[in-house]
Amino acid sequence: MLDLPYSLVLEATKEPNYFGFYSPELEGFSGIGHSVEDCLYKAKWGMQEHVALLVEKKLPVPPRNENPTVTIQNEKRVPANS
Repeated sequence: MLDLPYSLVLEATKEPNYFGFYSPELEGFSGIGHSVEDCLYKAKWGMQEHVALLVEKKLPVPPRNENPTVTIQNEKRVPANS
């Protein structure tokens, strides 16, 4: 079972030991890790901290996802403007 309150997207980079991650359901939440497992661990605790900050600032907190997903994909490349 995933022990996450929200879905998570992990993006692999050109560097084999570097991943970015974010939650499409939790605005403003993102991070980096050195493995899939590291990202999952950091996301679990980071989401809790992020939600606590939203509550502290009296900002809206999205409802918990009872069936979160984890998507692993290559990072999306943004084309450089010429």
